[in-house]
Amino acid sequence: MNNTQQLPTGWVMKPLGELGKWYGGGTPSKDKAAYWTEGTIPWVSPKDMRHLWVSDAEDHITEEAIANSATNLIPAGSLLVVTRSGILRRLIPVAVNTVPVAINQDMKCLRLDQGHDLHYVLFCLRGFNQSLLQYAAKVGTTVESLEFSSLKSYKIPLPPLPEQRSIAAVLVTWDEAIQIQTKLLTTLRVQQRALRQQLLTGAKRLPGFADEWKKHKLSALLREVKRPVSWNDDETYELLSIKRRSGGVFYRESLKGSEIKTKNLRTAKAGDFLISKMQVVHGASGLVRAEHDGRKISGSYLALVAKDSGKLDINFFDFYSQLPAFYRLCYVSSYGVHIEKMTFDFNDFLRHSIFIPSLPEQQAIAAVLNTAAEEIRLREDELKALREQKRGLMQQLLTGQLRVSDISA
Repeated sequence: MNNTQQLPTGWVMKPLGELGKWYGGGTPSKDKAAYWTEGTIPWVSPKDMRHLWVSDAEDHITEEAIANSATNLIPAGSLLVVTRSGILRRLIPVAVNTVPVAINQDMKCLRLDQGHDLHYVLFCLRGFNQSLLQYAAKVGTTVESLEFSSLKSYKIPLPPLPEQRSIAAVLVTWDEAIQIQTKLLTTLRVQQRALRQQLLTGAKRLPGFADEWKKHKLSALLREVKRPVSWNDDETYELLSIKRRSGGVFYRESLKGSEIKTKNLRTAKAGDFLISKMQVVHGASGLVRAEHDGRKISGSYLALVAKDSGKLDINFFDFYSQLPAFYRLCYVSSYGVHIEKMTFDFNDFLRHSIFIPSLPEQQAIAAVLNTAAEEIRLREDELKALREQKRGLMQQLLTGQLRVSDISA
């Protein structure tokens, strides 16, 4: 936070360096097997700072390593801060260790004095993360790092201890709600993947369908459509792109014709199935939804439609494209010396065949999977809303703009 502003009575601004004792870390010699072999003490480095609570690490060291190196044994309930890592381009990872740990030289630890609530200070480091990053970032280094003296001089607002605890309790409740929603979403995604795999391969059949699936060449199912744009440098074009890993089609940006170097755009229509010729081996394919109708794609995309709408439901094919089997099919239909530089060969792709059910069964399968996908989208929206609400609440509570008593009143 570090800027001067009107705080409630009883609140103070206090530097992080005055909240407790700071510790550094180190790396025990890798040449000494006794420091690492059968080690039981988690040795935390930036790669282990993926969550708010750290209970283990990829690497472990021995008590002998603690006694004979620059690292320290840090008690559980300490604040861990990454001070040197490429991740500092975006944020400062912070966490609390739930077990005693050691840390490497790219980390710092703050052991709070009495009078400071652990969860409250953790929420401050999260809530003011970008401000702290701008304030303490070291300039002119090849690897992103924080100036330790600046880190310690950064000030946070501190209410009396009882209010620190009350604020932390409110925010912990929100975190718990977010965790519950996240776990639910994870479960739904796993269930959806399993359902998709079963329904799209015939391993599980929907009631009322028993006919054998038939083998069809892709050349009999799909055709490319091209709708070239009549170029106008003064016109604004809304551009589409496709996420990897079957993440779907999304609106990327709007550009004037004069701002686009390669003047080769095509119009996409709702119901087009798009393939990125340079990224399809990574799952960059998907269906154009109604909200993207009429937007533009570059010449590096293929737009496909059903060749015979009596044989193929394009919504079914969109779900089929999310299977590992489709990923493999796109891979063998691509050429190049490295997976990041492979190019899709559409003509080769069309020579391959897939097994699909009758059109009514395709439509029934797509309807079931659409329902499952819609539930996931709703849960994603709920999770996004929870996070945004919590972010706004945290900002107000940590600056005294909103008091806990206002919430409970």
